Amino acid sequence: MRQLRLRPDGTPEFANVNRVPFFYNKKDLKAIQQAEKRKNWKLARTLLEQYVAQFGIENFYRDTNMLWRLGQLCERNGQEEKAKAYYRLALKHHRQDVRKIQLYYDSLEKKDIDLYVPLQEYYALVEYRKNIATFHPPKGVYTSMGSGINSDAPDYGPAVTGDGNTLIFSSKRKMRGIHGVVDEDLYLSRREGEYWTDAEPLPKPINSPFNEGSACLTKDGKTIYFARCECPECHGNCDLYTANFKDGEWSVPKSLGTDVNSPAWDSQPTLSPGEDTLYFASDRLGGFGLSDIWYTHKLKNGEWSKAENMGPIVNTRESEVSPFYHPLYHVLYFSSRGQLLNFGDFDIYKTYRVRGRWQEPRNIGPLVNGKGSEYYFTIDADSRNLYYARSEQKDMKNLDLYSFPLPMEAQPLATTHVEGSLVDSVSSKPLGGIVSVIDTDDGIEVASKYLREDGSFDFDLIEGSHYVLLIQSPDFFSVEKKLELKGDTVMKLMTNSFQYGIPMIFKNIEFDQDKASIRPGMYAVLDRIALFMVDHPTYRLSITGHTDSKGDPDFNERLSQDRAESIRRYIEQKGKLKPNRIDSFGYGSTKPLKDPEATEEDARTNRRVEFRLIRPDADKKDAGGGAGW
Repeated sequence: MRQLRLRPDGTPEFANVNRVPFFYNKKDLKAIQQAEKRKNWKLARTLLEQYVAQFGIENFYRDTNMLWRLGQLCERNGQEEKAKAYYRLALKHHRQDVRKIQLYYDSLEKKDIDLYVPLQEYYALVEYRKNIATFHPPKGVYTSMGSGINSDAPDYGPAVTGDGNTLIFSSKRKMRGIHGVVDEDLYLSRREGEYWTDAEPLPKPINSPFNEGSACLTKDGKTIYFARCECPECHGNCDLYTANFKDGEWSVPKSLGTDVNSPAWDSQPTLSPGEDTLYFASDRLGGFGLSDIWYTHKLKNGEWSKAENMGPIVNTRESEVSPFYHPLYHVLYFSSRGQLLNFGDFDIYKTYRVRGRWQEPRNIGPLVNGKGSEYYFTIDADSRNLYYARSEQKDMKNLDLYSFPLPMEAQPLATTHVEGSLVDSVSSKPLGGIVSVIDTDDGIEVASKYLREDGSFDFDLIEGSHYVLLIQSPDFFSVEKKLELKGDTVMKLMTNSFQYGIPMIFKNIEFDQDKASIRPGMYAVLDRIALFMVDHPTYRLSITGHTDSKGDPDFNERLSQDRAESIRRYIEQKGKLKPNRIDSFGYGSTKPLKDPEATEEDARTNRRVEFRLIRPDADKKDAGGGAGW
């Protein structure tokens, strides 16, 4: 099993979060004010950082201005990463001055959400790329788990066993009583080959006349943790319960007790890989927002410790729900509507635990997160598939279960940072375009992004895997680079941008004497042209063949025509292009570049094939030659 290799990202630690509700020290505050009054910024920053480190939960919404001020002082001192960390906290827990905080944060942090290619355009790129055999498109898109699992009622909260062959989920499909009260129960389905069996409800005593949902299982499948709601024994609206499977049946569920359960809503449990810590969602009083992620440790006597809050890095003033701890790695996934990079309503994020400290959450990207809500999810142990509930609308009236090949942003091992830039090889000016990265071993793709204004890009990938980096644009032939990562990587790429209507001549487009067949040495260039035509289906191409002045003029004209047509056929077949997008002409020796043709070098220059790309809105004159469109 591969190991996670991560360095701390500089996220602050707040040791007091579960010790005191609110930290206040009049003497320390006065010392900070005096240092700022004397403009001793170094001392003020040090004192303020020490004070903020002692914050309790209430400080984050009562003293948001201190987080903002500390961010300013760090920025003033050139500590940009620290500044961004405190600005992020201020935005997550804001109460006032939101616009000012956002302005300062944006001065340091690029708006990543604007860099992602719209999903519709991404899928168009995938379809085009399938036509080029050298590229590996992703394995698929999100797929409904079918009518055997989904119903007309909400279906959500999936959990998969360690072997990936058993699925447990929650559903509100059952009604009870003469008034048709919704009965939320747990259902089970088993994988048989490529399909899942029709879901059946778990037996009593797991399901009861009350509501059960949001389950998780131990690795051996013999212990279940789940939420039971609106029952007479419940401490709050929903409580966490556990039961064991022994001698072919489930034991009577047992409450985790009042150290874990609260008078409010407690649900959506997930176990750490060691099965000694249980994470769950709760809207109890004393948290950061509408609902938070909490955790409890298993004690030596088998009971569970008093629940504690995960802190201000994960939790926000909004809602955090649906925690899922990866079964092999120290990566916690959860859904939030309060994190800063958000594509819709509830998005799925992941956070890494490094040296006992949770790092800044990362959005798992727009291939999963859409305009609606994504939550109640699980990932199989092999990190190949994500199972989750999604709603196309924000009202979430009917959640259904979907599966999705786990994209790169969601992979637990995607921690190796790759950054680079693309510039014009002549002018050194940054180029624009769309950059994609594909894992050629498993067909996993990263959500495509636009190059930034300075031509830069960055991704988090898996070390030791093989990748193809592809940059596409109407202004240059696609840039393709193979990668095998051995740690964080920085690269500078260059390419030639072209001018439309001006002929391009490639040195390695050379034919055997008096022949028109394609030589292997031409494949690389012609494949790049084919890929460009695939990626830009409204563009056209003019190919013109030319010879030197030696030999019979009529023969030369036929030969140049045959060579141009040979190239046209190759590009059309390679790219599976629609007919009539490429025109080919042969001019023999009638349009020399060197006239008179005095030397062998002059003759070599005149023997050529010219390519002209024509934009969709180009005038006829841009086509050159006798293109006639």
